[in-house]
Amino acid sequence: MTLISRATVFAAAMLLSFSALAAAGGPVQHAGTDLSDKASLQRGAQLFMNYCSSCHSLKYLRYSRMAEDLGLTEDEVMENLNFTGAKFGEQILTAMPAEGAAKWFGTAPPDLSLTSRVRGGDWIYSYLKSFYIDEERPLGWNNTVFPNASMPNVLWELQGVQRPVYGGVDEATSEPLIDRLEIATPGSLDAAKFDQAARDITAFLEYAGEPIAIKRQSIGVWVMLFLAFFTFLAWLLKKEYWKDVH
Repeated sequence: MTLISRATVFAAAMLLSFSALAAAGGPVQHAGTDLSDKASLQRGAQLFMNYCSSCHSLKYLRYSRMAEDLGLTEDEVMENLNFTGAKFGEQILTAMPAEGAAKWFGTAPPDLSLTSRVRGGDWIYSYLKSFYIDEERPLGWNNTVFPNASMPNVLWELQGVQRPVYGGVDEATSEPLIDRLEIATPGSLDAAKFDQAARDITAFLEYAGEPIAIKRQSIGVWVMLFLAFFTFLAWLLKKEYWKDVH
């Protein structure tokens, strides 16, 4: 098998695997995050620390690095984003004991440092928006993107309570299919504002997964400009060398 054909087979397999995952977990929406928007990253950090960090850690990110990248002072971080008593240069860890978490949730909540690199920003954004009330689940919540997730909807006060609207039946399992989710009890934010909140959290997790991405993207623009300028100089040099060749 040639290298090209192997690459084609691999790409096709990856595409089929992704399609199967998307079909099994429900539709994925486009997040539309912008890592150059520091205001969005700051809001995402605030939302994550207030609603998610009690269970989930970011062990590959330090408070000091987050402050530097997001344009925050040490006082702002320690007073508003640090709830564990950790030092400024320490990692962002959760105060929840692993044994207690496993007992309460069935398994310890995972570290989210690399979630965006594994799942992608669109998946995180869609997951945050796709919780619905389900009395049959131990914690009373389910999710269309990640069915039977053990995590409760920690953002329900912002989003409100969603209930499923069924349409059709799954031919394989004979179970009703969820057509869409609709708000049964409104939250403190309307749909547009909650979408922005979910987008901000997603952007922050994308940043946490690759903190260098912000600087890499800014440097990338200058690299492309340099390459374009160098290409132009090379063209002028080639033209000069070959001007007397017929």
